[in-house]
Amino acid sequence: MSSYQDRLAALRDQLKRDRLDGFVVPLTDEHMSEYVGAYAQRLAWLTGFQGSAGSAVVLPEEAAIFTDGRYTLQVREQVDGRNWEYVSVPATSISMWLGAHAAAGARVGYDPWLHTRGWVEEARKALAERGAELVAVDTNPVDAVWPDRPQPSDAKLAVQDDDRAGKSSAAKRAAIADWLAERKADAVVLSALDSIAWTLNVRGQDVAHTPVALAYAIVDADGTADLFVAPEKVGDEVLQHLGNAVRVRDRSEFASALGAYAGKRVAADPERAVSAIFSRLEAGGATVLSFRDPVVLAKAMKNPVEIAGHRAASVRDGAALARFLKWVEEEAPKGGQTELSCVAKLQAYREATGVLRDTSFDTISATGAHGASPHYHSTPESNAALEPGQLYLVDSGGQYADGTTDVTRVLPIGTPSEEMRDRFTRVLKGHIGLATAIFPQGTNGGQLDSFARRPLWEAGLDFAHGTGHGVGAYLAVHEGPQRIAKPNYPGGGPSEPLRAGMIISNEPGYYKAGEYGIRIENLILVEERLIPGGDEPMLGFETLTFCPIERSLIVADLLTAAERDWLNAYHAKVLEILGPAMKGEELAWLEAKCAPIG
Repeated sequence: MSSYQDRLAALRDQLKRDRLDGFVVPLTDEHMSEYVGAYAQRLAWLTGFQGSAGSAVVLPEEAAIFTDGRYTLQVREQVDGRNWEYVSVPATSISMWLGAHAAAGARVGYDPWLHTRGWVEEARKALAERGAELVAVDTNPVDAVWPDRPQPSDAKLAVQDDDRAGKSSAAKRAAIADWLAERKADAVVLSALDSIAWTLNVRGQDVAHTPVALAYAIVDADGTADLFVAPEKVGDEVLQHLGNAVRVRDRSEFASALGAYAGKRVAADPERAVSAIFSRLEAGGATVLSFRDPVVLAKAMKNPVEIAGHRAASVRDGAALARFLKWVEEEAPKGGQTELSCVAKLQAYREATGVLRDTSFDTISATGAHGASPHYHSTPESNAALEPGQLYLVDSGGQYADGTTDVTRVLPIGTPSEEMRDRFTRVLKGHIGLATAIFPQGTNGGQLDSFARRPLWEAGLDFAHGTGHGVGAYLAVHEGPQRIAKPNYPGGGPSEPLRAGMIISNEPGYYKAGEYGIRIENLILVEERLIPGGDEPMLGFETLTFCPIERSLIVADLLTAAERDWLNAYHAKVLEILGPAMKGEELAWLEAKCAPIG
């Protein structure tokens, strides 16, 4: 089709044929994934929006696209405002908008395999107050008008060996069986792709940047499991690894299998399992227990083997990024470098490790004003040259078999302004404030968020994204349940207590629309701390990411003595860890970047 306007018109025509007066298009898949396979990129196909979170609603005469504060600028660059109204969440939810815009008597469609039950109930209630109806569709109307829609991946599963996983699949399934016994439940449905990968110690290639396979699993109270996956994706090595306790069944059998639990108590996660799963279980006579997926917390608390793997991945990844930063510093002032040329160069440095499996997300390579869009994604159309006087922000990560990385650094192209240096230093102070936090067990990320914001708040500044997200072990770069964010951040309050073994990002930032963006991101590990003379065990953070923080952007006089000590100790550690991988000019550059700040 020639344009996004044509696609919108085609969808409206299809809705008429389906006797629908509207349809909701979320950016997710049947597993409520954040990153989805090409086959499920319905929002991007329909609107042109390339961000990683958003939704759209199409009515006969109106259409709206819903994004949060991370994408305020990006959505306006990529989506035509003549056809789409821009709506900001959480200030206005889809349900609220439908309740104000749907016509009385309207039939608004939704795909029950792409929404949670909670969303369905909320939207149904909002529409009912308008005298309108929410209608589940059997066939997604976007798919009906998407002529060249990609097929789901046919990549094979791979075994994640116990020496990298740190715990066998049998042991993990036994723990789930214990969890079921405590709740007097017969089975639990696992629909989150990373939960399935972690539980069965398998990985896949079905979703860009996240090493998971399109599958469902049901774990029974005896520790056995059914894995629903396309049979051609499972080779002999994986079959042998799974053993007799895991029954491999065709993915197409999953919906009907949910109907075979009459009289049984089956657990499903209301946040991660779609509405259709609950409906099918109930229609089959099961009693559905709404519990959080038992894998979520177990997966978040990394075992010693996973932590050791992450450390190894961080060293090689930090060295690759340091080489790239040296290259940018030397080459960008000469002219001719662009956001996309930098993406390619950083990719080459990571690939030179010889063990890179994938990037952990699309690299955010943003110069000048593009840096002010926190989740900017450079395209051939938006690709900008690195010019003197700009700040260049690069947020990137790698997927390695032993760990998943995520790191952000900022470089000046030429001479930075004093305002840029002031803002950068305030972001650094916030980063250090969080990195050095000590807190009691039971503390959640919402209680720590202000540690990272205080230096900005003191200057009347802030940033419109979360401060930290969990990270998986060769799994999803965004992993729950832990997070560090304001309580009103999109997605609900960050109420999960932080626990030892969790890996989380530390990434405060500052963004000046039309000019520049700043973010400093390392990954940190929650660890137990014994405070001499203290009454109770405490928790703190160990920094896991090692790469220089740009010295020329730091206003040393704004740092306290303790902050300077932290920075100097951090850089000494960077030199100690990365130095052995460097030599010659690279080592001299690293030594200069890591020299103490007085």
